[in-house]
Amino acid sequence: MQSALKATSRPDPAVDRDWWRGAVIYQIYPRSYQDSNDDGIGDLKGIVRRLPYIASLGVDAIWISPFFKSPMKDFGYDVSDYCDVDPMFGTLADFDALVAEAHRLGLKVMIDEVLSHTADIHPWFKESRSSRSNPKADWYVWADARPDGTPPNNWLSIFGGSAWQWDTSRQQYYLHNFLAEQPDLNFHNAEVQDALLDVTRFWLERGVDGFRLDTINFYFHSQGLENNPPLPPEERNDQTAPAVNPYNYQDHIYDKSRPENLGFLERFRALLDEYPAQAAVGEVGDSQRGLEVVAAYTAGGKRVHMCYSFDFLAPEKISAAKVRTVLEAFGKVASDGWSCWAFSNHDVMRPASRWAASEADPTAYLKVISALLMSLRGSVCLYQGEELGLGEADLSFEDLQDPYGIRFWPEFKGRDGCRTPMVWDASAKNGGFSAAKPWLPVPGKHLSQAVNVQQGDASSLLEHYRRFLAFRRQHPALAKGDIDFIESAGDTVAFTRREGNERVVCVFNLGSKPAEVDLGGGSLQPLPGHGFSGQAGSGSIRLGGYGAWFGRID
Repeated sequence: MQSALKATSRPDPAVDRDWWRGAVIYQIYPRSYQDSNDDGIGDLKGIVRRLPYIASLGVDAIWISPFFKSPMKDFGYDVSDYCDVDPMFGTLADFDALVAEAHRLGLKVMIDEVLSHTADIHPWFKESRSSRSNPKADWYVWADARPDGTPPNNWLSIFGGSAWQWDTSRQQYYLHNFLAEQPDLNFHNAEVQDALLDVTRFWLERGVDGFRLDTINFYFHSQGLENNPPLPPEERNDQTAPAVNPYNYQDHIYDKSRPENLGFLERFRALLDEYPAQAAVGEVGDSQRGLEVVAAYTAGGKRVHMCYSFDFLAPEKISAAKVRTVLEAFGKVASDGWSCWAFSNHDVMRPASRWAASEADPTAYLKVISALLMSLRGSVCLYQGEELGLGEADLSFEDLQDPYGIRFWPEFKGRDGCRTPMVWDASAKNGGFSAAKPWLPVPGKHLSQAVNVQQGDASSLLEHYRRFLAFRRQHPALAKGDIDFIESAGDTVAFTRREGNERVVCVFNLGSKPAEVDLGGGSLQPLPGHGFSGQAGSGSIRLGGYGAWFGRID
């Protein structure tokens, strides 16, 4: 592997290095997208088979969740070899073919990098735990027990219990912010940083266009190992961990979101900048300071390009007031930063169940909130099946695979409910995902929402996504423009997106009852092509329930 400190290519000034700004990124969970060899698990060849479908949506890029070699304790987020494909997903040649086909179809390819921790069977950890004096002894976070044998401090794992695991070989504890089988790397060690940048270069040289950086704010810990202070009950929330998890009882100021991370992110960005137009989006899991961390990590164009926090991924229902509060707060703390907004991913309950199920017309509601998401200032992540309106699968305990859900069942059922297989054909076995028994069951209620059922039906959610993404591409202000909110009341959201000479007024009604928004006069000129039917009056917009309007004020 080439050293991360040595440049191998020069940026091409003709390439759009800003493609990521306002991009729509489609997340693929490879285990559940398409099985090509009938073993019940999705794979890279299956993704290649479905790339034309993804391109037909009109998205800009795909993000593929981990496919690296792994013992699969956390389904690929426990990596045992950063530079190879797990055989259940295929081979490096399959990955190269995927990149080539995606690029032929005009799609960028982003892959998941899990840098904060490895699997406990990774060769680095095997060597590190073998003694206190080996060359990699300091590559992970090790600490002595307290005099009474208990862990070094009160830090907790997101997956439950102490964040420290006793190791009999070294007779020390090692840090794991997630499963005990996912030991945390020690980013205070420069050799660790170099090794991870070498891994990044390996994939850049294979032609990837960027990375989704898992748990980006967990890279560094405080070397003082201070106890986290308790968080007052009134300040707790369930944005990044379920309410039943005592992880929410602490203010996590020492075990994550450390200022030392900024230096590493600058090294990471400098590496990406050696390449033509590669970009990264970071996952920020911080329930108290999420937007501030995103601001710090994306400021000044010298760290990561964009990040996402859990403001719209939390159980709390999206509302007009929350949209404005979050966007305006981000604008204040990150005037030169960039966010990537999402309502759905592989870690949270699907919005069709989380929010839409209580609405009078769930499909109409999903249409308007998706249009809102794709109109906000920032980039957008869509999760496979979101475009079909798939709801959370109701699984039995016996069906569960996710250790997180098994640990906190039944109050928290884990993440399997949003990870069930994609449904392609309502009449095919297992919805066309696989001829074999899938690793998670295909819910029968999903079959009526399969791609072949919705395709070509102008009133379907799938065709709404295609239509609105096409509309978005016609108006650059919706992708890269600034945002200015317009006063509106109740369930309505109104703002202007502006880029250069283009100004697009966007008005949404998130409620089921008709609403009117006063735009303060002027001649209102509607824009066609988005599929909504709001009406312009004398200086105001009249919207039906779950309605929207897009236009200009002359």
